[in-house]
Amino acid sequence: MSFHLHKFPLLSRSGVMERLIAEASEEGEEKCSICLPDIPGGAKTFELVAKFCYGVKLELTASNVVYLRCAAEHLEMTEEYGEGNLITKTETFLNQVVLRNWKDSLRALQTCDDIISYDDELNVTKRCIESLAMKASTDPNLSGWPIMEYGGPMQSPGGSVLWNGISAGARVKNTSSDWWYEDASTLSFPRYKRLIAVMESRGIRQEIIAGSLTFYAKKYLPGLNRCQGATDTNSSTCVAPVALEAPPSEEDQKLLLEEIDRLLPIQKGLVPTNFLFGLLQTALILQVSPCYISNFEKRIGMQLDQATLEDLLIPNFSCSMETLYNVDCVQQILEHFLAMDQITGGASPSLVGDGQITASPSLTPVTLVAKLIDGYLAEVASDVNLKLPKFQALAASVPDYARHLDDGLYRAVDIYLKSHPWLSETEKEQLCQLMDCQKLSLEACTHAAQNERLPLRIVVQILFFEQLQLRTSITGCLLVSDNLDGSRQSGLAGPTERGWASTARENQVLKVGMDNMRTRVSELEKECSNMKQEIERLGRVKSFTWGNVSKRFGFKLKSRMCSAQEGSISNQNTESRKNEKLKDRQGQHKKNST
Repeated sequence: MSFHLHKFPLLSRSGVMERLIAEASEEGEEKCSICLPDIPGGAKTFELVAKFCYGVKLELTASNVVYLRCAAEHLEMTEEYGEGNLITKTETFLNQVVLRNWKDSLRALQTCDDIISYDDELNVTKRCIESLAMKASTDPNLSGWPIMEYGGPMQSPGGSVLWNGISAGARVKNTSSDWWYEDASTLSFPRYKRLIAVMESRGIRQEIIAGSLTFYAKKYLPGLNRCQGATDTNSSTCVAPVALEAPPSEEDQKLLLEEIDRLLPIQKGLVPTNFLFGLLQTALILQVSPCYISNFEKRIGMQLDQATLEDLLIPNFSCSMETLYNVDCVQQILEHFLAMDQITGGASPSLVGDGQITASPSLTPVTLVAKLIDGYLAEVASDVNLKLPKFQALAASVPDYARHLDDGLYRAVDIYLKSHPWLSETEKEQLCQLMDCQKLSLEACTHAAQNERLPLRIVVQILFFEQLQLRTSITGCLLVSDNLDGSRQSGLAGPTERGWASTARENQVLKVGMDNMRTRVSELEKECSNMKQEIERLGRVKSFTWGNVSKRFGFKLKSRMCSAQEGSISNQNTESRKNEKLKDRQGQHKKNST
């Protein structure tokens, strides 16, 4: 752009313009033409500089003060060339107006991307970031950052602001610690990264840093919101990021994902688990470096007990894998969790007495993870492409002590058997060996006893352990009943009438439960005997020939003759006994008569 200007207003304010005009005048040309290719802010900024040189009143704003400050520095508009020159004016406005206000500091920092060459000398970017970090790390309700709208001590009972006793209709904002997330997300990532680094150096809490990084990632990684979907539990408490008109390129998203991994705090619980799963899925979609995928898996493994079943259902984005869900990724996450639990001393419980496991608070996360993995196995078991070794490896990775009951594992095994009917008997038995029949509840045992998909040997084991469990329960109920009856007869405890009535009711309930258990035990014994007979019948090899048939009929005739002879002999014996009894009665009658 060309500017037709007078020489004197320019050379009276700028040292650079004075030298350039002098050099052009020495060449003897009538027209003085000067080229300025490196003016910060371009022609628009130089137009404002020229107006200032002509004495036009200049309107400084947060959007142009950085450009004007750098242009004044470039043109050497110091106090030597006039009092109140542009360097002094812009520096004063920057320190006294812009850096004292959050919004102005943010706008000024956004314009610093174009003045990188002057950043080291003027430190404009550093001062803006320091100002923003100071305001973000200070409680806004105490310091007033950002400036509260309609702030004042007088409020109506409804919360609106009163002006001269009249309700103005506006309400005072209660600012939380995440008020600056959306403003900070408007910065370019290099500036945002420097802002986060300065905040950490000022001692801001790690959970606030993690919240800001989460907000920034959701805004610039479009796939992250799709991965999380409706599982985001923090959507009601956090500000939702505004969607971008043009999403970043895949390469930019890869770089951002890698930087987010470096900046996120490592401490457990600071970052939501569903957000970490979203980062992992996005990394798998973008095919980032395997080391970053492993880092996300380790982060999730540290807090796997806080995950949900929906989080674990990671779709398979690889063309080389046939399964619907990425089971290998879940396997890696589980191994990281168990390794971390082993380091913290919670993986192996202590044993006391007869091998009983002592209660430990560290068992709680492992128990939650075991229940979560059983639910995941039940979900992926219906996939016909899921191979048996992979299913067995994931199920066997959970420690035995982590499952108090194997009902969830039994459900997963049953679904797998139903979806893979072509398994051989050997493979079915190997799959069922994952379960501990002694850890099945009565409901699960009842279902398993009637399950045709289970191998017969497993069904017999389940019936046996169910019978033992019922007998143990009946024995316990009998002991309780005997203790209650003994305490009532002895009267040592001296209970009141109300206590005896409640004890009698409890005793009656126990007796009813015992009767039901006896009935169930008898039914199970009948079923077990029938099954044994069926097993013997199936195992016996029969050959039906005419010789065998004749022998069988002959044997039957002999047995009938023998039974007839035995019947006649028994009749004779009974008749002789009757005669002896009559003789005894006659002799007794004679004695009585005498």
